[in-house]
Amino acid sequence: MKNKMKSKQTNRVLALSLTLLMAAFGQANSNAQEAKESEEAHGHTHDEVTLGEFDIAGIMVKAKQGHGHVEAGKEGHLVITLPYKDNGETILRAWIGTEDRTMSATGKGEYAPSHDDYDIHAVAPSPLPEGAKWWVEIEKPDGTKAVGSIPLLKDIEKKAE
Repeated sequence: MKNKMKSKQTNRVLALSLTLLMAAFGQANSNAQEAKESEEAHGHTHDEVTLGEFDIAGIMVKAKQGHGHVEAGKEGHLVITLPYKDNGETILRAWIGTEDRTMSATGKGEYAPSHDDYDIHAVAPSPLPEGAKWWVEIEKPDGTKAVGSIPLLKDIEKKAE
């Protein structure tokens, strides 16, 4: 008699566990699908403004800035498209501030294969130094490095006025 009761309780626990697991999996699938649809509808999940094309030590890159204007102590978002396809083998790093990286946090690029570009997030130093720029380091698969700067969105907008 005790074995039958234990068996029924075990079956109930297993059934409940399986139900909860299936519900969690279904929610995770739903969330992933919503994120994918949102990304497809908007290109990237951030609003990005084109900064232009820039020569980083002989490598012409296209750049966009997300998260609005760079502000002291806040995260900035930079998107870099390389002039060649490398399937994410190049390492990109970027920081906001001065070339010597004083008080700057360096962000490492994350390759987005669906866009063939790199998303980089970096926190701006506080206070933001005079003449601050995006600084980009490109490390090719062969180990060679190129470093150069890109103006912040606010500075590009000033030139356009």
